[in-house]
Amino acid sequence: MDRVLNRLEEWIVAIVMSIMSIIAFANILSRGLAGYSLSFTEEITINLFVFLTFVGTSIGVRQNAHLGFSLIFDRVNGVFKKGITLLVGLLMGILFLILLYFGFQMVLYQMEMGQKTPSLGWPQWLFSLAMPVGAILCLYRTIQATIMEYREESGNGGESV
Repeated sequence: MDRVLNRLEEWIVAIVMSIMSIIAFANILSRGLAGYSLSFTEEITINLFVFLTFVGTSIGVRQNAHLGFSLIFDRVNGVFKKGITLLVGLLMGILFLILLYFGFQMVLYQMEMGQKTPSLGWPQWLFSLAMPVGAILCLYRTIQATIMEYREESGNGGESV
């Protein structure tokens, strides 16, 4: 399951980046050669960037590549490291639960109101799904990373290697 999700996340990032690059390049050519800007490209690019940010965050959490201040964590050992690991995991989990809740509320509101995107006239909630879907991915990866790091700290007795 994890391998499938890993590949799915990586493919999503690659496809979304490719689409964004092609759309932006087409708009540049259109402006430069024809003097005409494709207004819908900005709408699509911005909304895809939001989705890309969430999926990229999920990958970053999975690979433990997120920014962190580890001075205190590196100086303590044993029970304190486990406590910090759980605290950070809990705080990250709360953040992604909040994003999931409000993202879901936003999608429901946009569906009820029938909001459309300005340029394309597509349902806005289609693009807004990036927030709750991304929050679910990030929440899953946060739980996974917290469990792995906690087990790692328990496995080496909490001592620094």
